[in-house]
Amino acid sequence: MVRDHAGRLAAALVPLIGDFAAAEDLVQDAVEAALTTWPVDGIPQRPDAWLFTVARRRGLDVLRREIRHRDKLALVPWPAEPEPDDRLRLIFTCCHPALPRSAQVALTLRVVCGLTTAQIAKAFLVPESTVGQRITRAKRKISDAGIPYRIPAADELAGRLAEVLAVIYLLFNEGYLSSGGAQAQSRDLTDDAEFLAAMLHQLMPTEPEVAGLLALIRLHRARVAARFDLNGDIIQLPHQDRSRWNHDAIADAGHLIARAAAHKRPGPYQLQAAIVACHAEAKRWEDTDWAQIVVLYDILLYVAPSPVTRLHRAVAFRYVAGPAAALAEADALADQLDDYHLLHATRAELLRDLGRTDEAREADIRTLARTANPAEQSLLQQRLTWR
Repeated sequence: MVRDHAGRLAAALVPLIGDFAAAEDLVQDAVEAALTTWPVDGIPQRPDAWLFTVARRRGLDVLRREIRHRDKLALVPWPAEPEPDDRLRLIFTCCHPALPRSAQVALTLRVVCGLTTAQIAKAFLVPESTVGQRITRAKRKISDAGIPYRIPAADELAGRLAEVLAVIYLLFNEGYLSSGGAQAQSRDLTDDAEFLAAMLHQLMPTEPEVAGLLALIRLHRARVAARFDLNGDIIQLPHQDRSRWNHDAIADAGHLIARAAAHKRPGPYQLQAAIVACHAEAKRWEDTDWAQIVVLYDILLYVAPSPVTRLHRAVAFRYVAGPAAALAEADALADQLDDYHLLHATRAELLRDLGRTDEAREADIRTLARTANPAEQSLLQQRLTWR
């Protein structure tokens, strides 16, 4: 539990210390103090505040040794909690163009958002060791280059925007359906993602992709009340009670999409939001406009091609051309997505539609071996038990 707070606490100290490595060292010292003190004195009511206070005091000691003039020390701000926009500033710092793009997103998710290297590796579909190396090199680069902690000037924003949007998007995805751990979802992470997207929208109100990402997050969150049953098991989209969806949030997201589309600069977040809107605005599952969804996926593949997007298109294609055609699309991705659990989950559904139950069971087993989400595991175990 102590170490779960470390990434975010280090991020909160960076504005003060000005260096990632130094901030992490201070938090590590505080964690070691907690492991010694808490077994004797008990765990405090707010462990994160305790750790932040200890790390802050040790940071003051460092500053006192390094700063010659005491008057300068009085100018250093020491907030009880980070300012609300500090994390957005830190995201822009991590997404500095001097860093490789893959390292920018990985570093931000680890240091600012507190995701583990394992969670980030799952998001990127790469080995955990690769992510660790990217993060280490990026932190060293920031410290060595003295990259400033600030939101860039207006003419610098566009050069970092793609990576900042990617960070917020991946943060939301991890909160919406966790890649591992005891929880199927994390409201804290989805709250953070929507907050950061809304703040970014205030900073860049005419940027259509920012509006698209905010709309995408709000559309997904609008369905949250109907996603799980009382036992914490997943309720799949066809079976959700749509009266429990937040229709005001859906309408608000629709306005964001329309305003973004008026700029006539389509991008992947706008297109994904439009796809989710097709689901959210359908009164019943049977009313879903699958032909429109396939067209939107085709445009998305043209704008931002990826095997995962092609897999999602195959799911929609099932309702336009039938399960056999969709299965052929999914099978063509086997070499690229063999470690991706949703490939095997999709194949299992399509194989069941075709009456190939033994093959569907094998695909469910492969899916189960590749997901650590407890709600997904429960759903798959139920399916395997029923057969």
